[in-house]
Amino acid sequence: QVQLVESGGGLAQPGGSLRLSCVASGFAFDNYGMAWARQAPGKEREFVAGISYLSGRLLYSDSVKGRFTISRDNAKNTLYLQMNSLKPEDTAMYYCARIPTPKSAPRADYDHWGQGTQVTVSS
Repeated sequence: QVQLVESGGGLAQPGGSLRLSCVASGFAFDNYGMAWARQAPGKEREFVAGISYLSGRLLYSDSVKGRFTISRDNAKNTLYLQMNSLKPEDTAMYYCARIPTPKSAPRADYDHWGQGTQVTVSS
């Protein structure tokens, strides 16, 4: 049974930083690309960042490029999202997701989600 458990969300000031984590279980983590997506109230879920199974390929949305960094530790079955220079428009529920096809390039396509962790950016 695939499980993805996010943590690390919270309240940050504009310009501040947060680091999200996602612990995966129930599948061969090092065989799958992973992604972060977010959903703000009243908006559709949007792709934020993706990483290939061995970290060789990264993909970012234009809205976070240069501010967010996705990474993974396959030995710990953990996905990360380092978020710097946060803006109020980054406020959303952030989800960790698995990209369906083993050993594929990162893309905005998912087959399993976590429960999400809330990020609020406000002064």
